[in-house]
Amino acid sequence: MTREKTAWNIVERKCLNLQVPECETMAHKPRAGRIRGYNPAPNVADWNHDGRLDLIIGGEDGFFTYFERPYIDAMNRAARRWTGASTIEFQSRVKGGPMRLGAVTYNVLKDYDLETLIAKLEAARFEAVELRTGHKHGVEPSLSPGEREKVHERFARSKVRLLSLGSTCEFHSPDEAVRRKNIEEAKKFVDLAHDTGAWGVKVRPNGISKELGPRKTIEVIGESLREVGAYGARMGVEIWLEVHGHETQAPAVAEAIMKVTRHDHVGLCWNSNPADIINGSVKQNFNLLRPWIKNAHINELAGPYPYRELFALMRASNYDRYTLCEARESTEPERFLSWYRALWVELNRACA
Repeated sequence: MTREKTAWNIVERKCLNLQVPECETMAHKPRAGRIRGYNPAPNVADWNHDGRLDLIIGGEDGFFTYFERPYIDAMNRAARRWTGASTIEFQSRVKGGPMRLGAVTYNVLKDYDLETLIAKLEAARFEAVELRTGHKHGVEPSLSPGEREKVHERFARSKVRLLSLGSTCEFHSPDEAVRRKNIEEAKKFVDLAHDTGAWGVKVRPNGISKELGPRKTIEVIGESLREVGAYGARMGVEIWLEVHGHETQAPAVAEAIMKVTRHDHVGLCWNSNPADIINGSVKQNFNLLRPWIKNAHINELAGPYPYRELFALMRASNYDRYTLCEARESTEPERFLSWYRALWVELNRACA
């Protein structure tokens, strides 16, 4: 048996016996000095069942130290700020787990402040949120460092993950100055995501430039995404290109943009567009874009879009991230969100 396995068994036994004095938690406050315990070894696990991996360092004498993910993220943010590198690096999500349900504030939650929208999502058992710019939550690049830290702390105390920031940055303009302005704005959102603990920043194309034509438009979008993606990689933030826009929502165009971009930190946000469907099925276009899908927007589940098939394709391809409700306003938002989750669970159920 390896040392790591031995340490994990010790940690599990101590916790099951509720021997709390043996456990030192690093969930909220850092402690000075060395890790305690004889011959300590690290392990990672989703100890508090929030979908994110925590760190447990156990010694052969039974003493262990437990680091919750928010504490690790805070250390890494501080380290990147001062040195440009992280102190602890391991994947933030449990791999191979089930996909999860969250929401975009566009548009059901657009008129709620941060406290209210967290409360409503918790009540409806939604697990994550994408904060779209311009909405009442007020999480924008203009926030001060102190305000950003408060946002991070508020989500760390909640059952809702701040998954992403929904920017409107777009890179298809024929004017280089306009593209540069959008690139710099996207970097500001990356900084904000880094400081608040968000996983990604959503950007979008919004069409093909008539002046540039399809080929050149795809080229300039890809080049812009590569620059923003490189910046995001340094900050530990992914860039998600929404499959969006009159011409650019075509899956073949999204594929072409990704092939030009060629950056591991840049992917696609599946957007559940009518253009996805061929003869009643999304299988062909889902398979086309699956290598780059890092997030997904879903809309009216009771409509004609084949969501049961989409969810089955996601499960079959080991998609273990989030599907985010992006639906129009409701006069009964609490009722709508509860209904939406119930229908999502049913459509996500594997059929015999």
